[in-house]
Amino acid sequence: MTGMLASVNTVDEALWVLNAGVDIIDLKEPANGALGALKPETITTIVKRINGQRPVSATIGDLPLHPETITATVNRIAKTGVDYIKIGFFPQGDPLSTLQSLTPITQQGTKLIAVFFADQPMELALIPALKKHGFYGAMIDTADKASGSLRQVISEEMLQSFISQCRQQQLFCGLAGSLSLADIPYLTTLKPDYLGFRGALCHAHQRTEKLNPIAFKAVKEQLTKNA
Repeated sequence: MTGMLASVNTVDEALWVLNAGVDIIDLKEPANGALGALKPETITTIVKRINGQRPVSATIGDLPLHPETITATVNRIAKTGVDYIKIGFFPQGDPLSTLQSLTPITQQGTKLIAVFFADQPMELALIPALKKHGFYGAMIDTADKASGSLRQVISEEMLQSFISQCRQQQLFCGLAGSLSLADIPYLTTLKPDYLGFRGALCHAHQRTEKLNPIAFKAVKEQLTKNA
C-alpha cells in the first residue's frame, strides 16, 4: 500500500497530521525552497512531541553537493533524532564524492534519502551507488513548484524506470512534486512506498499557506481508495 507523506513546518502542524492519520511526517520550510530546512531545535522539538508514533523525516536545505557541507549538515540534523534525512541531488557539485563522504554516517544507522528533481537534470544512474553507500531510499520531487506538477515535467516511462530501479536495489522510494488529487490514481499504480504532499493539503493549494483539513481528508481518502 502506498503511504502518505505530509510536509509540515510547525509543531502544531506536525501534531495535527499525526492525529489525522498521516504515514510519514516530513519537516521542511516551504518558503525557503524545494527542500528548505527547519532549524535543528525546531526539528528536535517536533521529534520529541511525535515520540515515535510516526516516522519523521527532515530536509537539509537546498544545498549543492559539496561533500564537506553536506556531511556537516547531515551530522547536525542526525542529532535531532529524525528517522529519515532527505538530501537534494541538485545538478551542482560532486555526487559521487558526496556519497563517499556520507558512507560513515549510513554505517552508523542513519537513514538517508536522496531526492532527485524531475525538472532538473537527474542522474538516476546513481541509484546503484546509493545502495552501495548505504542510503535507505530515494525519491523524485520537483525543484521549481511553478513549473507544474510531477507528471507535467517527467514522462510516465521515467517514473516507471525510477520505481523499478529502486525496487531492484531494495530502496525505499517515493514520489512528490505539486501532486494533486488527480495524480493519485495513476501514481499509486506504480506502487511507490509513499506519495508526498504539501500544496494539495493547504488553503488555496498554496504550499506556503496553512493546512486545510478538508483538503487533507480528500487526499487521504483518495489514497485509501486507490490502495
